[in-house]
Amino acid sequence: MNAWSIKRKVGDPFHLSPFFLWELLNLWFMGFEKNKQHHIISSSSFQLHTHSSLCVRDKSLHREAEEAPGPNQNKLIAKLLVFLLHKFYLLLALNEMAMRSIVFSPFLLFLVVFFNSPEPVLSSWNYTRYRQVSSLRLARIQRHLDKINKPPVFTIQSPDGDIIDCVHKRRQPALDHPLLRNHKIQKIPPEMPKGMKRARTDSTVDGGSSTIDSRKGVWQMWHHAGYRCPNGTVPIRRSSVNDVLRAKSLYEYGKKRSRRAAAVPRGVDAPEIVGGNGHEHAIAYTPASGEVYGAKATINVWDPSIEALNEFSLSQIWVLSGSFDGADLNSIEAGWQVSPELYGDSRPRLFTYWTSDAYQATGCYNLLCSGFVQTNSRIAIGASIAPISTLQGNQYDITILIWKDPKLGNWWMGFGDNTLVGYWPTELFTHLSGRATMVEWGGEIVNSRPNGNHTSTQMGSGQYADQGFSKASYFRNLEVVDADNTLTSVQRVSTLAENNNCYDIKSSYNAEWGTHFYYGGPGRSATCP
Repeated sequence: MNAWSIKRKVGDPFHLSPFFLWELLNLWFMGFEKNKQHHIISSSSFQLHTHSSLCVRDKSLHREAEEAPGPNQNKLIAKLLVFLLHKFYLLLALNEMAMRSIVFSPFLLFLVVFFNSPEPVLSSWNYTRYRQVSSLRLARIQRHLDKINKPPVFTIQSPDGDIIDCVHKRRQPALDHPLLRNHKIQKIPPEMPKGMKRARTDSTVDGGSSTIDSRKGVWQMWHHAGYRCPNGTVPIRRSSVNDVLRAKSLYEYGKKRSRRAAAVPRGVDAPEIVGGNGHEHAIAYTPASGEVYGAKATINVWDPSIEALNEFSLSQIWVLSGSFDGADLNSIEAGWQVSPELYGDSRPRLFTYWTSDAYQATGCYNLLCSGFVQTNSRIAIGASIAPISTLQGNQYDITILIWKDPKLGNWWMGFGDNTLVGYWPTELFTHLSGRATMVEWGGEIVNSRPNGNHTSTQMGSGQYADQGFSKASYFRNLEVVDADNTLTSVQRVSTLAENNNCYDIKSSYNAEWGTHFYYGGPGRSATCP
């Protein structure tokens, strides 16, 4: 976030960073002082000494305020303003010509009122600038960043603020994993599932006038910079100190918090992993104890509103195996998500996740730990996706495919129609080293119950499923890969939403979209208190 830290919720007031206002006011006075510099220089030695002391005291107070912990900063900022006003009037006294040339600005009065008002509220997404962090903790964070931010061959500055490092593929974080020390990056192309079909590019649904854009190429914001990573390298979004500070701890940076099963009504075959620890879902799923070797879907892309820093909203595919009520669940996941805590903004981003112990110690998002082996030089996992869908406007979607290569057993990820991103080596898993037993498609949010109420964080487009095309978010063309490495349309899915008053799901079938569903919701509302 920049200095104009605007809160996410529509209609909320925005709050200016006090340091931004301090710098703005100081710049105004610097301009004044520069114009009057020859008057001060021509003054007495007392005047010169006074001016020098002011400058030293100015820097000292500013540094003191920057380093102060949050509770003490407002007092120090007040001291800064009082000092600056004192400096202003002293300069006027030093030169009567200045008194005649200064025009008092209403902006100055506004600043005095602003700093005399109750304690300024800082946007929680920008709070890392105002936290006191010990040098020991910063050193630990930097050591961790040195491990995951590999030395780049080339660096690209994305228009959205991301830094994309082009890292030699043999130096990527994946190969630091203890189980992959002797791993050779797969050079043999995986055997693509039989029955792959190319998606249509311009179509209408349910008689709607809006169009669907299943883009022919991959479009991420960093591509607008006009550069690409050289052959033999992979693009990796660089992590920063602030990224880590937004997490609850260094250990939890880049990880989903462990989810415990919740006591919600469900069928015999319903996945028990859903629910618990504030996570809420609206999902479609295949029957448990099946024999699955992959899954595919085309996912509508939106930018749902997020209420709290530690909440997220995502839409993804889960490929699962293991017990849902134990500590041995294996999961491979991919889709898009909005997570202010992880990325520092509200843009939808392509993401991956994996775990082999039910989200306890193994696995992470994207390339924030060792594991996922990237092979593509055009796709940056964790980078923002553009363009995105608009209410009753053009609809944009991405296609995700996850499947097990029958040749070497690695789980590959495809993005778009024919783009291979990389793979999860089979060595990372226990149950998924063989096959998956269940697939889930759908949305997930975190409800931290801010202010004691249900969160207003949206799922999907923020509209309920019955709103349909161009309003509600969708998954279409649900498919699975069977033991013969054949991609087939899903004929039957079950659906589940823990809290239908907040987020719901509605499945259907037609010739164009095959098995598909609409899902989502606004979170806190009249029907979701």
